[in-house]
Amino acid sequence: MKHIGIKLIIFICATLYALGARAQATPQKYDVAAFLYPAYASDDIRLRPFWPMGIGEWETVMTMQQRNPGHYWDRKPLWGYINEADPAVMEMEIEQATKHGVNVFIFDWYWYDGRPFMETTLNNGFLKAKNVDKMKFYLMWANHDVLNLWDTRLARYNENNVIWQGKVEREEFEKICKRNIELYFKHPQYYKIDGKPVFMIYDVENLIAGLGGLENTRRCIDEFRAKVARAGHPGLELQLTQWGDRTLAVPNLSGVDSNANYRRSTAEILEALGFDSLTNYQFVSAVGNMDRDYADIIVDAEKKWQEYTDRYDIPYYPHISLGWDNNPRFTSFRPGVVKNNTPAAVEEGFRRIKAFVDAHEQPAPLITVNSWNEWTEASYLQPDDLNGYGYLEAIKKVFVDENE
Repeated sequence: MKHIGIKLIIFICATLYALGARAQATPQKYDVAAFLYPAYASDDIRLRPFWPMGIGEWETVMTMQQRNPGHYWDRKPLWGYINEADPAVMEMEIEQATKHGVNVFIFDWYWYDGRPFMETTLNNGFLKAKNVDKMKFYLMWANHDVLNLWDTRLARYNENNVIWQGKVEREEFEKICKRNIELYFKHPQYYKIDGKPVFMIYDVENLIAGLGGLENTRRCIDEFRAKVARAGHPGLELQLTQWGDRTLAVPNLSGVDSNANYRRSTAEILEALGFDSLTNYQFVSAVGNMDRDYADIIVDAEKKWQEYTDRYDIPYYPHISLGWDNNPRFTSFRPGVVKNNTPAAVEEGFRRIKAFVDAHEQPAPLITVNSWNEWTEASYLQPDDLNGYGYLEAIKKVFVDENE
């Protein structure tokens, strides 16, 4: 009987190993890319002015009830207030992400005050994780201005006070390009489309304003592409964060008259600057009113996926968000809170976006998700004490279980 038990254990282990090997050998059909906000780090001294406790924006999550006793926003991470810049922690996250169908992280990447900001989660955590070979990554340059809202002590006084500007001039842009080509694009896990490293721009208005107009910006982008090619890549996949249906105020084409702003549609800017693809960062910037049921928002999002696909001459990669509620960052109530974004409702959203990708052939089967960990905007896949692993299980059902 003892020998039978041992044989059974060996058989089970061998079977599990074989299943694991088969799963690793069979590439995932979809590139499910979750944005990762790198503010949950404990060893980044540049975060201390905003979050003095030394745990990054976990401080905003942890102290919500202290700052607003009895507030409806009350949730805790099941994994605890983890340091995502710790490679051991990131190994766990990579394991959980890939197990549940997320195989790409899009790191929010920042550059302020002449140097990079919030890079420790990427450099010290992700890139040093022993299992980094399981996960692809690429960068979204979050080149927006920094306001008081990161610091809950100041947000109540002047939310629109600009601490750092997101726009950069040409010299700074060249430093950014050089750093990303040398440090990230060459990494074997950097995500590429047709062999070209993908680099996303969050705020195109800030980009154009800093570089001095559309023509100057196009010249800088062309030089960026040339540098990427000289580094041995077949090209650059420049991706835009689409901000809904709007025209943008940009300096004139030459940038000579800095006081003259002109309205340009997103399509005109895409053509003028030569972007290769676009996606969204959050539903809040694409589908309008968020004060409603998630099921209704998904219906509108599905319409937007088709609208953007039809409207633009370059590929649109569909986006899905899990919710929206940024009240943890403020003292007074901010309207725009998604309702009934249950794991079941989100699962239906994942199923719809998967069907959309199946019906629309693009250069890559890319889907962007907001997000892996946007806790202070209440749009995250990570498990909490409200839904447990519900969101992760929802994405797993659609992108892993149903494709085995």
